[in-house]
Amino acid sequence: MRLGFSRESRRSRSHDDITQAREDCLLGLGDPDIRLKETLARTHMYLDAGADGIFVPGVTDTATIAALATDIAVPLNGMAGPGSPTVAERGALGVARVSLGSGVAQAAYGAARRAAQELFGTGGDDSLAEGMAFPELDALFSDPH
Repeated sequence: MRLGFSRESRRSRSHDDITQAREDCLLGLGDPDIRLKETLARTHMYLDAGADGIFVPGVTDTATIAALATDIAVPLNGMAGPGSPTVAERGALGVARVSLGSGVAQAAYGAARRAAQELFGTGGDDSLAEGMAFPELDALFSDPH
């Protein structure tokens, strides 16, 4: 596998940056019996090419997370989601960063679907009660200083 970056090319840049590689084998791709082995083989190729961190989304099994953290010598990053260990549990397993990834958008789409189903089904709109009020939304974009 040829990768499009290297430590040498990164060192020649005038600013600090990090390169994070994403490995998706554990998202249900390929033969289940060799997914972890394949994931680790690929992450080592990324590390050899200069990756500063590895992102392995979709892993909720603590034994698999621990195996990844043990075998990967750079910060391991994971994705939050239903059935995932807590941030503290992941940290104890060796995970350096947890991303919300697409989960926030997926939750928003779920809320939109529930609101539409309610509106078209019963004519009600109670599901909108969990939304943020405009002043609260505006405050998100206000300068705190």
